[in-house]
Amino acid sequence: MGYQVEKSDAEWREQLSPEEYAVLRQAGTERAFTGEYNDTETTGVYRCRACQAALFESDTKFHSGCGWPSFYQPMTDTIEYIEDTSHGMKRVEVRCASCGSHLGHVFPDGYGTPTGDRYCINSLSLTLEPVQQTAEQA
Repeated sequence: MGYQVEKSDAEWREQLSPEEYAVLRQAGTERAFTGEYNDTETTGVYRCRACQAALFESDTKFHSGCGWPSFYQPMTDTIEYIEDTSHGMKRVEVRCASCGSHLGHVFPDGYGTPTGDRYCINSLSLTLEPVQQTAEQA
């Protein structure tokens, strides 16, 4: 598939830390409850760590208790969905639609959310761009 952002394997390895590369480019998973954004409540936009494409708005993040940042809805057309039958189960992998980097998986168990979905995303796949508050908002 042709992505908007395409780089060689060597370029990805140079840009990303070994941990980021393992998750984003090799579909790895960080350990539960260890990620930078698991408990974050900062207002802003979560972007792909590899290409900076906007993926999720903070107001769609919720505490699912699964150990990874959870969102109930991505921003429009930012996610690619791939059937994943690894590890003896059927899941739906989610990747960045701009660069093809692995983000995590989506599950239909987001009970109590507007969509019923839980996008279970690795913190190593994300960067958070906080919203700048004006003096009146602070």
